[in-house]
Amino acid sequence: MKKVVKFGGSSLASAEQFRKVGEIIHADKDRRYVVPSAPGKRYSSDTKVTDMLYDCYNSVSANSDISQKLQAIRERYQEIVDGLGLEVQLDEEFQTIREEFENQAGSDYAASRGEYLNGIVMAAYLDYEFIDAASVICFDEDGVFDAEKTNKVMKKRLETVERAVIPGFYGAMPDGSIKTFSRGGSDITGSIVARAIGADLYENWTDVSGFLVTDPRIVENPETIETITYRELRELSYMGATVLHADSIFPLRREGIPINIKNTNRPQDPGTLIVERTCRRPRFTITGIAGKKGFCAINIEKDMMNSEIGFGRRVLQVFEENGISFEHVPSGIDTFTVIVHQSEFMEKEQNVISGLHRAVNPDLIDLEADLALIAVVGRGMRATRGTAARIFAALTHANINVKMIDQGSSELNIIIGVRNEDFENAVRAIYDIFVLTHL
Repeated sequence: MKKVVKFGGSSLASAEQFRKVGEIIHADKDRRYVVPSAPGKRYSSDTKVTDMLYDCYNSVSANSDISQKLQAIRERYQEIVDGLGLEVQLDEEFQTIREEFENQAGSDYAASRGEYLNGIVMAAYLDYEFIDAASVICFDEDGVFDAEKTNKVMKKRLETVERAVIPGFYGAMPDGSIKTFSRGGSDITGSIVARAIGADLYENWTDVSGFLVTDPRIVENPETIETITYRELRELSYMGATVLHADSIFPLRREGIPINIKNTNRPQDPGTLIVERTCRRPRFTITGIAGKKGFCAINIEKDMMNSEIGFGRRVLQVFEENGISFEHVPSGIDTFTVIVHQSEFMEKEQNVISGLHRAVNPDLIDLEADLALIAVVGRGMRATRGTAARIFAALTHANINVKMIDQGSSELNIIIGVRNEDFENAVRAIYDIFVLTHL
């Protein structure tokens, strides 16, 4: 088997964490390709190395001396090197970084050095080959990631390499200048490597033991999701659940490569397995609950609207012309509702209202603000009767008024709209009826 393993910043914040990572990698000979992030926080009030690099680079732009700030970054790495008993010399690397900073190499270059230096240290610690991501991750002239070129270059480079460390988060433009993914982009690098080598499994190691059924800031110690499909993950991620960078999913889904989210500090935990399809029955009827606040509903009423061909298209065209994307469009015989982000809508609300009057001549337009949307997601809902009824019962028992409900034809998710102020209580009520009652 071939496994790609990616470790987040908290997993590599100190020499102690590095040793944990080393034990994890050496415990399985199939963990052959390693993608490290930059060192994260060692404790709650600490600063991530990436943020230190940004700060240092900004000081150059302000014509300030960066010696002290650069030394602080150097000490972070030296602390790891000394703690691991390595003989890695980073003097030349830091001299190059200083020169590039002073030559205004760009903030992308600055941010990428955290992963680059950690990759050098990790390769030395594991005795793996170090491969600079700039030589295998390709962006085009417009700074857009070139997936197919990268796949060819990466595949060819790794053909004869049995074990390697490839830093996450960055690549290079055609002229050789450094270009980074968005924050959290080391996840993307890991998935790119996994696709290129045709990995059997991509392990993403972080500081949590997989995806949780819901937000732990709302529900205390929620259960862990054992297995989740890419489609379920997409639904939950869109509604705010975050463990993986969203863009990291697609290269793996295309190849059918499963992802295992694991905890560096609790490697014995099974974590969450993310797969394309599965026969495994979910532990609960639902897989997860996620949601966001800050939506508003534009309710349009008109007698006999269902007989007007193109009515829905004309309504949505008004939103398109105003640059507003819609979230959901629940409708009835004589009603049509558009759910949008309130922050996007407020600036253009009067333009939209007048545009709707011109486009469809409605009998009534009503606005309802300060709504929250909650997604209840789960492949198990297809085979279970009365899921929506149970949701309504739970919310009724919690004295919460449902403002909207929308179920997709796939029966994979149900979207519920409630007032912002009821959001947390609604999530708890749904969790209680589907999870706590079955433990």
